[in-house]
Amino acid sequence: MLSLTLPRIPALTTSSFCRCNVSSKFLQRHCSRMLSEKTRVSDALASKETGSHVRIQGWVRSVRPQKDNLFLHVNDGSSLQPLQVVASSHLNTRDLTFGCAVDITGTLEKSPNKKQNVELKAQRIEVVGECNPVDFPFKIKERHSLEYTRQFPHLRCRTNAFSSLLRIRSEATTAIQSFFRENGFVQIHTPVITSNDCEGAGELFQVEPAGDKKDSDDPNPHFFSVPAYLTVSGQLHLEVMAGAFSAVYTFGPTFRAENSQSRRHLAEFYMVEAEIAFTESLDDLMKVMENLFKATTEHVLSHCAEDVELFHKYMAPGHRDQVDLMLNRKFDVISYTEAIDILKSSSQNFTFSTEWGDDLHTEHEKFLVKHCGNVPVFVINYPYELKPFYARDNQDQPKHTAAAVDLLVPGVGELCGGSLREERIEVLSQRLAQAGLKDTYEWYLQLREFGSVPHGGFGMGFERYLLCILGLHNIKDVIPFARFSHSCLL
Repeated sequence: MLSLTLPRIPALTTSSFCRCNVSSKFLQRHCSRMLSEKTRVSDALASKETGSHVRIQGWVRSVRPQKDNLFLHVNDGSSLQPLQVVASSHLNTRDLTFGCAVDITGTLEKSPNKKQNVELKAQRIEVVGECNPVDFPFKIKERHSLEYTRQFPHLRCRTNAFSSLLRIRSEATTAIQSFFRENGFVQIHTPVITSNDCEGAGELFQVEPAGDKKDSDDPNPHFFSVPAYLTVSGQLHLEVMAGAFSAVYTFGPTFRAENSQSRRHLAEFYMVEAEIAFTESLDDLMKVMENLFKATTEHVLSHCAEDVELFHKYMAPGHRDQVDLMLNRKFDVISYTEAIDILKSSSQNFTFSTEWGDDLHTEHEKFLVKHCGNVPVFVINYPYELKPFYARDNQDQPKHTAAAVDLLVPGVGELCGGSLREERIEVLSQRLAQAGLKDTYEWYLQLREFGSVPHGGFGMGFERYLLCILGLHNIKDVIPFARFSHSCLL
């Protein structure tokens, strides 16, 4: 026979019963959460299967109580569209308001609403974070302008427009990384702190320890022993790497201490920069620029269709036609000399001079784009004196030019800038000597002594790219936290 020994069951006291009752409720709640698979709103909306038990966590975008039922729209940032939640009115509480954070479990059911496949029939609604709708700066039935939301950098991600922008920005980043990876480029993490002034404009943020007391007797007061700055470009570091890799790129923050609060300027922004070895042609650079622009834009349009449509419908009506035109047309190419001839022959009165040797300003760039049919246009072979020391000398006469190129796009002007690099050590040495930079860039000259090859590269302003494809006009509206002169909120 099989003998079973049963464990002794202790007597239940009132206190132990209370503890069991509390524990039972605790277990029920947490078992319910564990049994419910956590689901993103975007996945729930795309689901064609009903009857599954799911758990949604997000923020309430609207509340509509009725006598017997409660209707909520909940979003977790994974899509522009919220998920409709239907619950019994007894689940409604005072703290269930617009803007609050919720944790909801229930069953996905077919929705009678033609705008979405499913809705969530809620069995449990827990308010995780309360929100006072009176004090909350964004109101449920108001459409807030980008100018208004710009005042609340810590809260504007809660709006439809800015959450759409951030998803677009994320997908564009993915597309850029994919483009370079698929085309054999190696990513390089170039330093944020540097001793180089790549652009030579002097608009630098110097880096020193905060509150550091300088020793008057110290002959070298600098933390790095030399003056150090926040980077304005990763180009020179990419040129180092182009001595070992045929194609490299970097994608990260850059900084300019430009005292401007215009809608085109930021003190901190993101740059995509690439360097290609064994190239002697601007055509090679232009091909990469055009392909990068088109591949990234096609990816964004494919993966963020609803988000892009929000901007093209409400903030830049008709701009989708402009984007399609840019994708379907080959980019034009004109020389700087041709550009000056076009500007001088026009009837438009420009603020800035249009003589040969003058730099092109935004008003000139936008005019040239319109002149070329509102498609992106490459301007090549700029005056030699306008370009930095590293731009390759074309050694042409009588108009002395450098092998440099800018990509101009509708609504923005300059999007990309690049050049072939001066690989001839004698020419480069002479240019550096004339600029008084030979000692500073001795290491740069040395690159030409050991296995140097013809090479070139370019940089693309990421925020300007977003302005271009979305049809927006203020660069502060396409970056999570805008930094500019006299403003560094958060």
